[in-house]
Amino acid sequence: MSDPLEQLRQQLDGINDQLLTLLNERAVIARQIGEIKEKQGVPKFDPVRERAMLEDLTHRNPGPFKDAAVKHIFKEIFKASLNLQEEDHTKQLIVSRKNQPEDTLIQVKGTTIGGAAQVMIAGPCSVESYEQLRTVAAALKQSGVTIMRGGAFKPRTSPYDFQGLGIDGLKMLKEVGDEFGLATISEIVHPDHIELAGQYIDIIQIGARNMQNFELLKAAGQAQIPVLLKRGIAATLEEFVHAAEYIAVNGNDRILLIERGIRTYEKWTRNTLDISAVPLLKQETHLPVLVDISHSTGRKDILLPCAKAALAAGADGIMVEVHPDPQTALSDAAQQLDIPQFEQLWAGIQQSGLIHK
Repeated sequence: MSDPLEQLRQQLDGINDQLLTLLNERAVIARQIGEIKEKQGVPKFDPVRERAMLEDLTHRNPGPFKDAAVKHIFKEIFKASLNLQEEDHTKQLIVSRKNQPEDTLIQVKGTTIGGAAQVMIAGPCSVESYEQLRTVAAALKQSGVTIMRGGAFKPRTSPYDFQGLGIDGLKMLKEVGDEFGLATISEIVHPDHIELAGQYIDIIQIGARNMQNFELLKAAGQAQIPVLLKRGIAATLEEFVHAAEYIAVNGNDRILLIERGIRTYEKWTRNTLDISAVPLLKQETHLPVLVDISHSTGRKDILLPCAKAALAAGADGIMVEVHPDPQTALSDAAQQLDIPQFEQLWAGIQQSGLIHK
């Protein structure tokens, strides 16, 4: 005669197998529902539907499990199904690390962004004159920096503030960049200027205020030029990644992400530098991730430790603003470094051993 305990265990094993089969069958259906919702553009989580299912299950609960236990068990099943839908969505993203395990490397005028080496990007907030730009470019060249930034179009909080030199600024960037052998970055704010910008600069920047300017993102996706995408001041990382996906899905996979600080209640810095964004973006995407230490802090006195923190967290590069005479700058005068201050910062970063060329 067999052991009653062993018989019960065998019955339990059989029921476990049935439950496993049913759970996976349920997961397949949940995945199909998620795909339909994805196409319809509706939220995957439906609290009204979940509440109705739980009420129906507890109403038909024969016991011995109490209603609270039934609700707890099925909430976990619902949660697992929702997580499965989210994982499927993430895997579908072109910019996702799950879709492409290896890092994206972006070549610009002989400089590689991404991978083992880190880069320094420096230059004035705004392009103001040929002489101003040329002075900064000469200092960058002397320091071994190969990428220069400069704002030609400047979206400003006040309509009365300096808005940039526009196309003339782009032309100056090209002339000075060619003279000193530097790659150039400048912000573009209108979709119609994307193609034109490709004639003058090497990397298009889409600024924080335009991170969710979807027509601009689509136009950048159709361009054959790298795009530096800044995180919005109140954007979640999920929104940031999806903004990059807009560019990628339209045909351009040469995308760089840059953390530039987010708006919080803190008043001691211009914004709050979200260092955690760096390893998270590196983990979730295969794109190069940089940190703008000027806009994220708005302070010259903490740039070096913030740069070190960014590099230690895995950033592929640093961006900083440099001006020959910051006191006379037409924008962001308080946060721009003069050339000796930049050289001191760059020396401190190099001496830290955190940057590899």
